[in-house]
Amino acid sequence: MTKKSAKKVLPGFGLTLGYTLFYLSIIVLIPLSALLFKTFSLSWEQFVTAVTSPRVMASYRLTFGASLFAALVNLVFGLLLAWVLVRYKFPGKKIVDALVDLPFALPTAVAGISLTAILAGNGWIGQYLEPLGIKLAFTPAGVVIALIFIGLPFVVRTVQPVLEDAEKELEEAATSLGATRLQIFTKVILPHITPALLTGFAMAFARAIGEYGSVIFIAGNMPMISEITPLIIIGKLEQYDYAGATAVAVVMLVISFALLLVINGLQAWQRRNAGAPA
Repeated sequence: MTKKSAKKVLPGFGLTLGYTLFYLSIIVLIPLSALLFKTFSLSWEQFVTAVTSPRVMASYRLTFGASLFAALVNLVFGLLLAWVLVRYKFPGKKIVDALVDLPFALPTAVAGISLTAILAGNGWIGQYLEPLGIKLAFTPAGVVIALIFIGLPFVVRTVQPVLEDAEKELEEAATSLGATRLQIFTKVILPHITPALLTGFAMAFARAIGEYGSVIFIAGNMPMISEITPLIIIGKLEQYDYAGATAVAVVMLVISFALLLVINGLQAWQRRNAGAPA
């Protein structure tokens, strides 16, 4: 007597796979392919000139450098914030938890204007910092602050559920065996949350690379100093240099994709070491 195959909620593999590929093609592959094909209107020399001019190279350094630094800051403080929200009870906890999602809901332009109003020379904080020689608004430091602001929720919301599901019995067992707090964190907790940390880092980094609205208000947009690559692309589009804009966009796409592949590879490696399926 043959067993009846279990009924599946969704249709067969062939149909669902076909729909998935079709949806991805419409939403992702076709637009990216159009971006690549647009650059074919340039010769190789024109492409290299467009993507390696001093002004564009300076924007690469600021965009990727600031995005990486902001993501690293969020990696540390996002973990601390997630830890506090999961492990401690305190008055106003629900309010703090809700405030974490504010950068998700807040229009990026509003975030940029708010940060500028606070950090500018006549702002609430800037008026006290600038006499000390600390200038944050209209500098690369302002770009980093804006990227930290918009990227923090990605780390917190990725790590928080993993911490909530962590087995506290393992920590108690390690304590009973004489492990210190540092050993418990590095040997028991950190290996468990590392994939989530890397995922949050990757999401914060990817969001920061493409951020535009919150940055242009606080950056000052000075060429070679505080001009981000998305602004370079917008400038080329306003000058009807569509080929040059797509060439710069392709470089950003390739670098971002390569970095995300590296991060995903690190996640798979960590899962294999932890004994979980990659």
